[in-house]
Amino acid sequence: MEISTEKSLWYLFIEGDLNAFSCLFKHFYPMLYNYGLKISGNTELTEDSLQSFFVYLHEHRHTIGKVSNIKAYLFISYRRNLLNNLKKERKYTTYNDSSILESNFSLSIEELSTKQETFKLKSAILLKLLNSLSAREREAIYLKYYSNLNTKEIAEVMDITYQSVLNTLQKAFIRLRSKSESSLIQNILNS
Repeated sequence: MEISTEKSLWYLFIEGDLNAFSCLFKHFYPMLYNYGLKISGNTELTEDSLQSFFVYLHEHRHTIGKVSNIKAYLFISYRRNLLNNLKKERKYTTYNDSSILESNFSLSIEELSTKQETFKLKSAILLKLLNSLSAREREAIYLKYYSNLNTKEIAEVMDITYQSVLNTLQKAFIRLRSKSESSLIQNILNS
């Protein structure tokens, strides 16, 4: 979906057009669902919270302020909504956002296969390397390369500064490079 089409649909959605709402739902649901599943690790909770999120959006569309980047707005809002739902679900246990992400946010082989051309390592090695990163690093990489958000959008979604996103991505790639070299050497020796 092109940005101008996206903005037109958003405008029509805000004005109450159900067809525009349906188009936005169909376009963004898969992306938000995959991202939500990474955070929650629970398909039922992810589906329920995503559907209630879209219902909330529709019911409160007139109170939504000016949105310059629809995709980023939806990711930010849905992430916040999902984390709140996870906290409610686990109300008898003390959790914060980072502990929820640490326990649930991981990458799968299927996600790697869609972007495999950008990586020269075998999928299994790359998966192991990515999952060895911290939850914050995995989330930043997921948002950057699997959800195609820019650094500013990632900062908004993760509720950290622009510089923190850059630092997180840089640290992740430094760790990946050093670990990939040792993994490649280990695989060659084991072959």
